[in-house]
Amino acid sequence: MSVTPLQALPIDELRQRTSTKWQKYPQDILPFFVAEMDYPLAPAITAALTRAVQLGDTGYTPPEPGIREAFVAFAQRRFDWTVDPATVFWTGDVMMGVVEILRAVTSPGDRVVVTTPVYPPFFDTVEEAGAVVERVPLARSEAGWELDLLGIEAALAGGARAVLLCNPHNPTGTVHTSQSLAALADVAARFGAVVISDEIHGPLAHGDVPFTPFLAVSDAARRVGYTVTSASKTYNFAGLKCAVMIGGGAEQAKVLRALPWEVEWRTGLFGALANNAAFAPESDAWLDSLLAALDENRRLLAELLAEHLPEAVYRIPDAGFLAWVDVSAYGWGDNPATELRRKARVAFHHGPLFGDEGKGHVRINFACSPDLLREAIERVGALVAP
Repeated sequence: MSVTPLQALPIDELRQRTSTKWQKYPQDILPFFVAEMDYPLAPAITAALTRAVQLGDTGYTPPEPGIREAFVAFAQRRFDWTVDPATVFWTGDVMMGVVEILRAVTSPGDRVVVTTPVYPPFFDTVEEAGAVVERVPLARSEAGWELDLLGIEAALAGGARAVLLCNPHNPTGTVHTSQSLAALADVAARFGAVVISDEIHGPLAHGDVPFTPFLAVSDAARRVGYTVTSASKTYNFAGLKCAVMIGGGAEQAKVLRALPWEVEWRTGLFGALANNAAFAPESDAWLDSLLAALDENRRLLAELLAEHLPEAVYRIPDAGFLAWVDVSAYGWGDNPATELRRKARVAFHHGPLFGDEGKGHVRINFACSPDLLREAIERVGALVAP
């Protein structure tokens, strides 16, 4: 059965938003940098938040906000992943959860593997926890990117104590295969290391490679692993604070339960309400419609780049709404986003922030109308047109 793609809001409405995407730069600059989407909220989320405002329901988040039950049901329905409710906890956002788990499972000065190029806050989060970043870049092949398992093994053999995994991967959009994840779990188990998997882009997998939650891949993964995720990326409410932390088993649940009480209290009430509405079955049709729109746009971007920037290198992502594009052939320097913002009046994300592998790259957010995406690439293409 075909699904009607979700329609982005008109640009004049979007410019009334007060979030980072629409306020950071002047109005003559088209924003494609931060991971906010241009679509209307899922109706169930709008209804839940509207009712809360009407009731003046703006107090503290209750001890049992329904987050556990909503996530467990969603994981079963969308991922065929059976989650033990006793292993589920919550906090304000994914990076909060990551840093608190890292503090609990590592000691100051311990090394933590990150797989570059990677979401820039990974570097800061490891350091905030008192640990040290050890970079093991993704391996690149004709098929795309994958975990460098030999490199990770060498890092763990050399004393690294944890792996901070991005699954699906930001910025490349790679969905790590179940075989790769299982191998990672085996390596971590062999060296007594911990794997913390950021899976905020999991619901946005397009189906080319099936998304496998790390904790669902094997017994070894459950023995070594934690997952931190949120509905906020998929359903576009990053400003409402709520994330879910899942332990692989009883031992990990014990660690999560022992985190400072403030970790849970950082969860916002509106974040919890939005989370529960997003993870409810009523929002499944909206998600399917969103995925249809993103699928069209990730393919449209390939066509636009081929037409206007034929020397750009772009692999259609397996998941999400972020494109990792190598434009180094055009000589715009290590950080082309700066040059393109100045000359084309288009704001992409800065490639080098994701690691040295990001030099000459930009990250493009394509969760927008096709017309807006087309205008952005045409503006950039005009810089190199004969």
